[in-house]
Amino acid sequence: ASFSDPFPKPSYLFAVVAGDLGHTEGAFKTMSGRDVKLMLWSEHENVDQLDWAKKSLEDSMAWDEATYGREYDLDVYNIVAVSDFNMGAMENKGLNIFNTAAVLAKPSTATDQDYERVQSVVGHEYFHNWSGNRVTCRDWFQLTLKEGLTVFRQNHFGEDMTSEAVKRIEDVRVVRAAQFMQDAGPMAHPIRPESYVAMDNFYTVTVYNKGAEVIRMYRTILGKETFREAMDLYFERHDGQAVTCDDFRKAMADASGRDLTQFEGWYSQAGTPTVRASSQYFADTKTYKLTLSQSTPATPGQQVKVPFHIPVQVALLSAKGTLLSEKTLELTEESQVFDFCDLPEEPYAPSLFRGFSAPVRLEVDVTPEQLAFLAANDDDPFNRWDASQKLYTRELLRVAGIWNDGTPTLDPAVGNAFRATLSDKTLDTSLVAYSLAMPGYSTLAQEMNPIDADAILGALKFVRKTLAGQNEGALLELYRSLDAGDAPYSVDEKEVGRRRLRNTCLNLLSTLERPDTIDLCLGQFRSATCMTDSVAALSCLAPVPGPAREEALETFYERAVANGEPLVINKWLQVQASADVPDSVEAVRALTTHPGYEASNPNSVRSLLQVFAGANPAGFHRPDGAGYEFIADAVIELDRTNPQVAARLASSFDTWRKHTKGRSELMRVQLERIRDNATSK
Repeated sequence: ASFSDPFPKPSYLFAVVAGDLGHTEGAFKTMSGRDVKLMLWSEHENVDQLDWAKKSLEDSMAWDEATYGREYDLDVYNIVAVSDFNMGAMENKGLNIFNTAAVLAKPSTATDQDYERVQSVVGHEYFHNWSGNRVTCRDWFQLTLKEGLTVFRQNHFGEDMTSEAVKRIEDVRVVRAAQFMQDAGPMAHPIRPESYVAMDNFYTVTVYNKGAEVIRMYRTILGKETFREAMDLYFERHDGQAVTCDDFRKAMADASGRDLTQFEGWYSQAGTPTVRASSQYFADTKTYKLTLSQSTPATPGQQVKVPFHIPVQVALLSAKGTLLSEKTLELTEESQVFDFCDLPEEPYAPSLFRGFSAPVRLEVDVTPEQLAFLAANDDDPFNRWDASQKLYTRELLRVAGIWNDGTPTLDPAVGNAFRATLSDKTLDTSLVAYSLAMPGYSTLAQEMNPIDADAILGALKFVRKTLAGQNEGALLELYRSLDAGDAPYSVDEKEVGRRRLRNTCLNLLSTLERPDTIDLCLGQFRSATCMTDSVAALSCLAPVPGPAREEALETFYERAVANGEPLVINKWLQVQASADVPDSVEAVRALTTHPGYEASNPNSVRSLLQVFAGANPAGFHRPDGAGYEFIADAVIELDRTNPQVAARLASSFDTWRKHTKGRSELMRVQLERIRDNATSK
């Protein structure tokens, strides 16, 4: 057999796969008229789950031609999916190697989220053909050159294939929950790091996701048309070369005629900037003055920071919700004042960093009433969702602050905003679902110093249960109205949104933990016709000990075993690993000896151990330290066979210094155990 590629490429892209594999195939005609054979391979029993990946590949190829003018260059494109793979996928030229979790999908085994992930990862690896393969990085310090850019292109693709607003919310949730936390911890590093101990440690949310946000800021500053011209220049200038982040920035500058020297700070400085906003309106001149200032906390090895070049998309809204003014500002100094002149009336509230125009924290003095107003009236879908999250965050932190002092109550403004969202029939159903959901534990933990895990968890349970109780009738009515009956499964945007909102209602109702709400969850589990609804119901039952929970878990597992579906068994592990039950540590430890768990399989390990450490804060942060000890044991054991996965799991302890003294000390003890017993160095 022979393989011919006339295009220069780095050696890390070469791969060979040998084995007894089944396949499905397709074809794609490029914009210049060439025929490309598409071949997707996996174990024979998986072939019936490859069709969605094939469609995602075809969509990716067509989208990259239409959006960036990038045509595939070979006559064949192979994707091979195997279960024992540490990463999600790898962009080897003409022969992408995938983890089965990022390729396989059919309605009975994959959730809506799985379908979206397959589409996203298939697109990511395909887009690497130009942003990573044809133009690659000079050295590993430039990794964000290909990964940050390709994540941006992947996100752009996802916005066009689904809902721009919904996809933007999903992407920002990752940045805020994971990347901001990394920026605030001992492993903080710039998107272009200056040193490393092991190359494996470079594959971080900072290099990838924050790197993508940096590319997005170029587009915001230059405008979409000029950004496209700059991308064309970058690809044409450097085709067949190994280049640097500076080369990319120069292409952006040369195509636009802009001085982007200060943008270097995003590549060289770690940390998340905080932007503080204040304003004043002068009625006599009809002028609104907006003062913005920026600061970035010290990070390991970088005590002093210089100002970043920060694009700030702003709109001013009247008390009736009408748009008074909108513009993109550029904050380049420590503090600047921006004037909005000749306004017809005084703005009621500013809408700042619309669309999350920069990866920063925002501090601004707004009242709960203004946040509720923005949550109901902002014409920017992201900021509308963000206003609801800020309102919830304020209330959750307030409740957490008094958690140990007495019986909390819920601010009526929060309840009113929740009800307004719940009853809004004009909003996209996915946006309603996301706006009804509370911020996660990790997002709230970043706002508390020191972190009081018990108070955060108590506040989350109290607020969710109170809102569910106050709106039980409306939630139940909406849940029932979203039942599609026997309609066939579809992954179109409308149907995904319907299921998302319906399952959000079910999740809220399940917090009441009454026999009737438990029966509601069990009823959905029994009648579910797709994996999305089945897992949603199972997740609602898992935290409630009792016969309904046991029936659902047993039935789910037996079906997965009977059908020979390891990825479904992994979902069974994930649900139990994340379930907030009193004996979660012991239950998850017991699962490590269950036949459904494979200690040698990275997907299985991540499904149980990584999910427990990252998605079960009640178990991981149990006051007696049992969760910490369990994960430390797992890291030490894993390190003997898979140090890369072990290192990722060990990062669960990154915030150890930020917790209350007792927990901080318990975490330190386990970190020292890992240090003294790990075999890899």
